[in-house]
Amino acid sequence: MTEGWDHEVDVLVVGTGAGGMTAALKAHDEGGDVLLIEKTSQYGGSSAMSSCLLWIPNNHLMPGLGIEDSPEDTMDYLRGTTKGAVSQARLEAFRDTGPEMLRYLAEKTRVVFVGLPEYPDYYPAVKGSKPGGRSVEPDHFDAKLLGEDFLNMRTQNLQMQVIGRLGMTAVEARMVLTGQPGGMTLFAKLILKYVMDIPWRFRSRRDRNPSGGNALIGMLRISLRDREVPIWLETPARDIVIDEGRVVGMEVERDGQSFRIRAKRGVIFAAGGFEGNQVMREKYLPNPTRAEWTCGNAANTGDVIEMGIKAGAAVDLMDDAWWGPTSVVPGEEQARMLVIEKSLPGSILVSQKGKRFVNEAAPYIDIVNSMYRTHTPEEPCVPAFFVFDAQYRKKYMCGPVLQGTPDFVIQKLFRQGYMKRSDTLEGLAEQLGVDPAGLKESVAKNNEYAKTGVDPEFHRGDNIYDRYYGDAKVTPNPCLGPIGKPPYYAIEAFAGELGTKGGLMVDERARVLMSSGEPIAGLYAIGNCSSALTGPSYPGAGATIGPATTFGYIAASDAMAD
Repeated sequence: MTEGWDHEVDVLVVGTGAGGMTAALKAHDEGGDVLLIEKTSQYGGSSAMSSCLLWIPNNHLMPGLGIEDSPEDTMDYLRGTTKGAVSQARLEAFRDTGPEMLRYLAEKTRVVFVGLPEYPDYYPAVKGSKPGGRSVEPDHFDAKLLGEDFLNMRTQNLQMQVIGRLGMTAVEARMVLTGQPGGMTLFAKLILKYVMDIPWRFRSRRDRNPSGGNALIGMLRISLRDREVPIWLETPARDIVIDEGRVVGMEVERDGQSFRIRAKRGVIFAAGGFEGNQVMREKYLPNPTRAEWTCGNAANTGDVIEMGIKAGAAVDLMDDAWWGPTSVVPGEEQARMLVIEKSLPGSILVSQKGKRFVNEAAPYIDIVNSMYRTHTPEEPCVPAFFVFDAQYRKKYMCGPVLQGTPDFVIQKLFRQGYMKRSDTLEGLAEQLGVDPAGLKESVAKNNEYAKTGVDPEFHRGDNIYDRYYGDAKVTPNPCLGPIGKPPYYAIEAFAGELGTKGGLMVDERARVLMSSGEPIAGLYAIGNCSSALTGPSYPGAGATIGPATTFGYIAASDAMAD
């Protein structure tokens, strides 16, 4: 039954992350009447919580950075990293439309991007890779422009905020957290700007000079407001409405009541994955797995994926995720991913046998894949353990603990069991339940490798990506350093992720597909509720949101052209 609509638009977007907002902007600019709905009380989704880099090969900022790229190099790299798991047509659509989408946002909206010339692709040995430039990030955003609506935006993951408050771009965070020259001066300036935002400091602890996800979502939100495109918060999608084989709208919940929205041109699912759904995690992902280990949005519970399956859609990559080792800090809502920490010298990751099992500086997706490959009843590796010494504690940040913070200041973290400490490796191993002989052997080998700068086991620090988050002051290898100054420390490293990868199968136009390969008319899916464009890989920083925004742009164009 399709009569009795409560509201009517051309395009309905389900989800308010960067992909959904980009889709809404493009659909509006193509002449459409657009509505975004969000099931929670805050807009922005996992995008708002993240660093919100976009990986867009051959983008318009690269020539100004002195970096050459081409469609041919892009396809070589995509084919090399996706390993045949993704259709040629989807890869070509991303290659061809990604740069167009990025230029559209830069020229037609309030979004301001900054190129990252030194942030390399994650797999430098793959043909077509680039040493930088393909990843871009939003500049800082003046959140005063949003007024009170800023408080309706989902807050950033604490990992993205220094001392739980300050926003830092990827470039700034690298400077501060890896001890680069000028890092502390920059840090002081950001603190001063934060403190001097009066009277806002008496209103909220949130930084109105946000970076990363809060910056990009803020820019997209103000662009939507410029166009008077509405967002309805606390409006969860409940079911797809289908008429004669075509999706014609959605049944949602609004103010506690059933509410039917007609979408004349199409419905675009942009509602994230299922990282917050423990039942789905256990059904699809490798085990053990826990929702508490995710850095993603706990409200991402796979609702639209299940709706799509019910409507006959096929799914793919449901056993995969945007993996990364995470630490779970007691009292914090989301886990923290060990991105920078694991690459810095003077640290190792070990299994419960006390053995290293991976190049710690490798792309974070590879770390968790190795954790699961190593994990057996005989050698448990989920969780693994991140081990370091007093010198590391003095020089580098680890999780929520700033470098140089005296141990007596963080006694609560020791009491809660988040961080372990001992004057001996044997004592640390006992606290962790790790084989002491294995741990001592791993540390001894690491210390020998640090002398030569060569890791013959796992090749840590051998490539440009490894070294990006290393300490350039440490030689001969910025990712290798001795672990020898007591006390010794460790935290658990869980098999976490930024979000799940599996979702509804889509074609090069972002149309949801049935198992027959035929599209479901009027239904699109982008971002983490669709199967990932990158297949089992993670080609570069921003390879989640780059494709999400690109296919949001494609879906909107296709819906408005229908």
